[in-house]
Amino acid sequence: MMVKRADAVYEALREEIGTRSLRPGQKVTERGLAERLTVSPTPVREALVRLEHEGLIERTGPRTVVVADIAERAIDDLAEVEIGLRGLVARFAARNATPEQLDALDTILDAADDLLIVIVNRHRNGENVDRHVSALLDRMEEFNDAVNACAANPVLIRLLEQSRVFSRPERRALRLEKIAEDERFGLDRYAGHRALVRALRQGDPVTAERLVIDDAQGGLDALRRGDR
Repeated sequence: MMVKRADAVYEALREEIGTRSLRPGQKVTERGLAERLTVSPTPVREALVRLEHEGLIERTGPRTVVVADIAERAIDDLAEVEIGLRGLVARFAARNATPEQLDALDTILDAADDLLIVIVNRHRNGENVDRHVSALLDRMEEFNDAVNACAANPVLIRLLEQSRVFSRPERRALRLEKIAEDERFGLDRYAGHRALVRALRQGDPVTAERLVIDDAQGGLDALRRGDR
């Protein structure tokens, strides 16, 4: 339970740093954060250690930290690392994916296709699509996690999670904002998921890596555009 609380605190603080709710140079204390997040100091301390390793905070005292002023170049470097690791995940997945895992990927995409049809039809009729868009994002997150599982490399996946430019909650919030502005946001890259599964079935690590790198680069560029 304590680990889960530390993860939740980490995600919350990472999102606040990413959205500038916690501003660069702002000083915070473990006790103050614990009181605001209504948790004990222990999960806060564990979360801060992770954020310090990622360079998002700087420790100025035993119980006091300052939010780091991350330059745009540093964000670019982090994005490059994340994209490269995503490509490596796809390369390993092409080598290690089982037939059952590949079938599961197709099943997820079939469900996503059905949701996409509903979204298009409801949008055409002027009906609300928020619930269906949220469900589609759930399927895409499920797909990405399933590809990660295909890689069968826990160390690589852990490195990927630590190098994300946007935390999962941040990424989802930004996608919802972009979709609200443009209902076709991200659809130009959607077909690439089927191509990725084909490459994985063929055991083609080069194509799988290229597809994922192109998709990850496009996705991060789109989310960051006008955001920072």
